[in-house]
Amino acid sequence: MYAMLVDADKKLIWSEVPDPQLKEGEVLVEVHATALNRADLLQRAGKYPPPLGWPEWMGLEAAGIVLKAPQNSRWKAGDKVCALLGGGGYAQKVAVPQDMLMSIPKGLSMEEAAALPEVFATSYLNLCIEAGIKAGDTVLIHAGASGLGIAAIQTAKAFGAKLITTVGSDEKADAVRKIGADIVVNRKKDDIGKILDENPVDITLDCVGGEDLGKHIEKMAQGGRWILIATLGGEHANIALRPILKKGLRLIGSTLRSRSNEMKGFILREMESKLWPEIEKGKIRPLIYKILPISEAESAHAILERNENTGKIVLKIR
Repeated sequence: MYAMLVDADKKLIWSEVPDPQLKEGEVLVEVHATALNRADLLQRAGKYPPPLGWPEWMGLEAAGIVLKAPQNSRWKAGDKVCALLGGGGYAQKVAVPQDMLMSIPKGLSMEEAAALPEVFATSYLNLCIEAGIKAGDTVLIHAGASGLGIAAIQTAKAFGAKLITTVGSDEKADAVRKIGADIVVNRKKDDIGKILDENPVDITLDCVGGEDLGKHIEKMAQGGRWILIATLGGEHANIALRPILKKGLRLIGSTLRSRSNEMKGFILREMESKLWPEIEKGKIRPLIYKILPISEAESAHAILERNENTGKIVLKIR
């Protein structure tokens, strides 16, 4: 089979590699599409190696058709599935632990299905499991026009939350309003501190970190939960501790990648139960910015590097 390797100059090269060798409990999937995530850029740069046991090539989510499954598995040859991966999606085939597969919601294309697993699993883990979201909560989502941001907005709205989000342009602001954002903050011209003073939040999903975390965490509502999932804005923040005590605030560091396969499988089953019906009703929909052939993977990475996209970038393999 072929997979997308990274050469010594960090170029992406479609190369012949051995077919996956199935371990006990794994399913062989013919990959039709895979979606980009920011972690792909870090892995390409040599800063984010795949977990032990996963292929060296990139790809944290994919959609395709089951070629081979274990006996007594939920899955059988011919099933259309999407998968959460530790790596290996940029390829013609991938071996996946059977619990990390999901059925494709009715009415979705392979390309749309490939854009679901990573961002919706991250959203569900952090909003539902870590933060315990409930109807009426006010939720702040940073980077609302990213693939993760759009998934998180739709997940929060599905649970009845009021939604505040940050974006980097008026065009992106219009896009997130269309999917349910109640208050949109253009970080280049709006004062987010003032908006948070007027709208204390119960939950923040933060991929930025840095000094903004220190400045704004004390503005949360009583019992607020600030979920830190990345540090794109910096690794250091000055935090006033007394508001943390007085308000009973929680700062929670959380990554999906570090969870066990068993935990990931639990998250995926919860998503199928609670979010897939909303997708099939049309209330939740993956937003695709662009679909490119796998041969144009470098162009796809460039779009992500420029923060040009609103929604997911998908690579079509078949």
